[in-house]
Amino acid sequence: MSLRKFSITLPQDLADAIVSRVETGQYASTDEAMQAAVDALMREDAEQDERLEAIRNRVKRSLDDPRPSISGAEARAHLDRLYTSHKG
Repeated sequence: MSLRKFSITLPQDLADAIVSRVETGQYASTDEAMQAAVDALMREDAEQDERLEAIRNRVKRSLDDPRPSISGAEARAHLDRLYTSHKG
């Protein structure tokens, strides 16, 4: 793996969090802690992309559904009936 050096400026609270994790031995160095942070960010971004794609697919399936649409009033009445039946 090739490496590239960056110089970054962090708010004091984030810098303190990194230093604390290194001092407690959670990470061997600030470099390792920052690599873990970037890895976590990349995983989070990928998960967000997957969630958005799933939502897009659900919306597309809904729009492509040949069944007739219902009005807002009909949807509200249905939800009210469901709520009443589950409320007891």
